[in-house]
Amino acid sequence: MSTPNIENGHITIGRLAPDFTALSTHGPITLSDYRGKWVVLASEPGNFLATSTSSIVAASLVYNELQKRNTQQLFVTIDNVFSNNELLKQIYDDYGIIVPFPLIEDRDAEIAHAYGMINPDRIYEESVRDLFIINPEGRIRAILTYPRSVGRSSYEILRLLDALQLSEAYNVSTPTNWVPGDPVILPTRKTFYEGLNRYINSESSGIYCKPWYACYIDYNSLINNNKSIEYQE
Repeated sequence: MSTPNIENGHITIGRLAPDFTALSTHGPITLSDYRGKWVVLASEPGNFLATSTSSIVAASLVYNELQKRNTQQLFVTIDNVFSNNELLKQIYDDYGIIVPFPLIEDRDAEIAHAYGMINPDRIYEESVRDLFIINPEGRIRAILTYPRSVGRSSYEILRLLDALQLSEAYNVSTPTNWVPGDPVILPTRKTFYEGLNRYINSESSGIYCKPWYACYIDYNSLINNNKSIEYQE
């Protein structure tokens, strides 16, 4: 595996995702080959663990939904490619599912180190399951970390991906518990007077504000207009 690169040694939202080339169940994988697509990069603590298997099965069941969102799934495990292949065979035997995305081997933990998946204080070191959502430009847009004992929610990952894609396409934000179809939040105005003017003219502009500094637009109105919100006012 080639050594991953990393900006300034620290992974945060907005940073360029460390590139890597590694062996996988689909052959050699290079992360940067997926530029132009969204990527869901997930890690599992090891093969033949009940929760890890359930995560891979669940991810397989939403594969088509992610394809509709121009998104590639990649799973990283500490086991080698032979063990990964054996796990995929067992999933096929037990569940009748052919896992449609690559499982990547990370035997030397280079990917895990590059993405900050290993606690530097070894007294507290514990295997975890991390997930990174990377945009088509290769920037990290979301980071989710779960303990070994807790599986992920595929539905939350889809919801998060929908929110991120909407935000990048239209320059809007989404409120708590948002799902596609719900109203979205307009960008905060830069000055008090700009915000007050938006509030006063909200009804005629087809938006509503409650409280006055938090203004919403109907989801369908936004999508049908097909423009970034900065050009709508």
